[in-house]
Amino acid sequence: MFRLQGSKVLAVDMTGDAVKAKNGSMVAYDGQMAFKKLSGGGEGIRGMVTRRLTGEQMTVMEVKGHGTCWFADRASEINLVGLQGDKLFVESSNLLATDAGLRTGTSFTGLRGASQGNGLFTTTVEGHGQAAITSDGPAVVLRVSSQYPLTVDPGAYIAHQGNVRQSFQAGVTFRTLMGEGGGEAFQIRFEGDGLVYVQPSERNTIAGDL
Repeated sequence: MFRLQGSKVLAVDMTGDAVKAKNGSMVAYDGQMAFKKLSGGGEGIRGMVTRRLTGEQMTVMEVKGHGTCWFADRASEINLVGLQGDKLFVESSNLLATDAGLRTGTSFTGLRGASQGNGLFTTTVEGHGQAAITSDGPAVVLRVSSQYPLTVDPGAYIAHQGNVRQSFQAGVTFRTLMGEGGGEAFQIRFEGDGLVYVQPSERNTIAGDL
């Protein structure tokens, strides 16, 4: 159902089924499609009104019909993630589209979310199906294992999945505060067994401003 055309365009082939996507991300479609908001009435283009999905105010639309829809988001790289009953944690700004059968929600992330200035919640996607996430540059998928925990810059973090525990740790030193040292003031530490998706560029974060 989901396939990439190049690295920056997602094509979704539909045969009467539906897909949920970031509002405004559809760039073209063929065939017969209906667009609507996910709660309440309304069909057609007017149905693509914004809706609060998470604490980070991601807005979504549902597309249903027969044909192909193409989605993109500011020429960002697109990465496909397959879910087999597990859960994906993803920054809402990086979630492009999901199978309609996947469930989306929110998860409290504590200080890590606050470090990014995006609030204290991140988006969760779970079930069986595919999700498309975006990254600023080609995403790197890093393995976390019990022998090899992983520490990630909060501005480069996109998503993670698997049996992974995350913690927020300070790396502030006197030299860092005085502007004489390098490195980030805060990091995210992952332990357990799973995958972490990072992008090769950094968002502006509160941690990076310290």
